[in-house]
Amino acid sequence: MESCAAVEKEVEKVINKFSAINDHSQRIIGDVISLIEKLRSSIAEGKKRSVFSPSNPDNKVTAGQVDVLNEALTKTKDKLHRLTTEHRDLHGTVSKVGKAIDRNFVADFTATSRTDVFQTERNVMLLNKIMAQHFYRQGMDDVADALIKESGLPAEDIVPEPYAELHRIWEAIHTGNLAPALDWAGRYSAELDARNSTLEFKLHRLAFMQILNGGVQAQTEAIAYARTNFAKFVRRFEKDIQILMGTLIYLQIGIHNSPYKYLTAPEMWIETADVFLKDACQLLGINKDSPLSVIVNAGCTALPALLNLKQVMMSRQVTGIWNGRDELPIEIDLEPENRFHSIFACPILRQQSSEDNPPMKLLCGHVISRDALNKLSNGPILKCPYCPMEQCPSDAKLIYF
Repeated sequence: MESCAAVEKEVEKVINKFSAINDHSQRIIGDVISLIEKLRSSIAEGKKRSVFSPSNPDNKVTAGQVDVLNEALTKTKDKLHRLTTEHRDLHGTVSKVGKAIDRNFVADFTATSRTDVFQTERNVMLLNKIMAQHFYRQGMDDVADALIKESGLPAEDIVPEPYAELHRIWEAIHTGNLAPALDWAGRYSAELDARNSTLEFKLHRLAFMQILNGGVQAQTEAIAYARTNFAKFVRRFEKDIQILMGTLIYLQIGIHNSPYKYLTAPEMWIETADVFLKDACQLLGINKDSPLSVIVNAGCTALPALLNLKQVMMSRQVTGIWNGRDELPIEIDLEPENRFHSIFACPILRQQSSEDNPPMKLLCGHVISRDALNKLSNGPILKCPYCPMEQCPSDAKLIYF
């Protein structure tokens, strides 16, 4: 955050300076235009007078007018020169933003990555698979098909997910098209009711307000829609339906000028679209986020800590921060939504369990890691570190988290 704040500070300087130069430039250009307009009017007036002057029968520009022209040109050049200088100074301020970005952000991430991970065909195929699934989920079928074809990924390995349909419906809601969402909610109406979901009512509420946007002439259609679709929601949403009926009073002046204008706000559409995506994914048993986006978000969370560790390792002249095991060199605290399984940390060694060091349950019921079990074993006898019970190390059972 400190890096972002430092760059933001430089950007604000550029914006403030640009605004000041813009205001000053407008004033200078306005002054130059006024000066030229006055000069043109003066010359035109001089020509009218010279027509009746016997001393200037050829209607030529007089010496006085030449002096006025030269003076005006000098002032104009001076103002434009100052304008050019100020604009040139702005370039230096803009370049400082780039320097601040280079100074506060690291462009080389090689020390925080393991290139050997994607040297095996299996891992490359896994990467291509989750990328193809991500494209299908986003409705980019043509991109996913091209990736499968060019990477040689077997098409049967990609299990079609209904998320692509959900994503298209989600996008349709954002564009104001409720028909696909209402059709989907109608098909799963019983399941949504069983989950006590508010989705179907919120969709019909948006549809009702969409009809009311047509004005007084849409009143009959809106009432008919309410009678057809709101009856099933009376028990759960009686107050909300009463509010919707109250909007009919303000059709003459427009809903946007009434106390119910919040019902037509864009936030209502965004909220309903998010509710649709959440409830639909829960109902169909699929993840709201694709595996690729989860991995990228988790990596972005871990990257700052790994970069700080890189600086420490470089100062201590350590060549790499990775060991050969499939684990990070430090513990990264992810957000709760990125935790998908239980985690066991050995109370003896203070280490998180892994495939090579799984948790082991002793006969007494206490659980420690396999490494701790091996270190505490004294031949065929193991004394539990938490209770006085003695047992054989081979009696410990592997626990799967």
